[in-house]
Order: sequence, then C-alpha cells, then structure tokens
Amino acid sequence: MLIKSSWAVLALIHALPAVALFKPSLLENLYGVQAGSTTYLLLQHRAAMFAGVFLACLWAFAKPESRQLAVIVVGFSMLSFLVLYLGNGMPERLRVIGIVDLIGLPFLTLATWNAFFSSGR
Repeated sequence: MLIKSSWAVLALIHALPAVALFKPSLLENLYGVQAGSTTYLLLQHRAAMFAGVFLACLWAFAKPESRQLAVIVVGFSMLSFLVLYLGNGMPERLRVIGIVDLIGLPFLTLATWNAFFSSGR
C-alpha cells in the first residue's frame, strides 16, 4: 500500500504540468510565457514529456514489473530539474516547482528502494 501511495504521489506531482498539454493556457499562468513564442512551443513539448512521466507513474502503480524503468524516468526528470534549478541560482519564478520536486524525493526514494532492492517487488 505504501509503495502504491508513493507512485500515486509521484503521478500527482507530474499531473499539473502534463495537463498543460491539453490546456495550453496553463503555460501562460504557470510560466508567464506568451502563446506563439518559441519558448511556448518548447513548454508545450515539455508538457507532452510530463504526460509520459505521468503515464509511467500510473503504469508503475498498476504493474510492479515496470517500476525499475519508471524510477529511472521519474528520477531523471525530478533530479535533473533540481540540479539545473540549483545550478541556475534557484530562479524565483520556478521556486514552487523546486519545492514540489523536493517534496517528491522521499516518495521517489521509497519507490527506488522497492524497485531495485526489495524482494517484495
């Protein structure tokens, strides 16, 4: 139950940015970019990638055999953002994303332990 809850939290963390794929106006609200710009296009693609991460979390929730790959995908997403965020002086505009990813790290750690080191996969 605890492992499934971790995957549910990780899916939830990636749900809002994924929703922006289907509701692009969120990109203006979340990131302050204008529709039609190249940055907007890149953020739409980012939303599509987050939809993939979200789906990986849902798959891992339902199918334990997929959890190792899902941990790699989700971990790469979260940790790479945090490294880039810290390396770029923690921009205020992205602070909420950084905080949410930090909150997700214990859930990712638990999911990682379960996927790679637990005999009860």
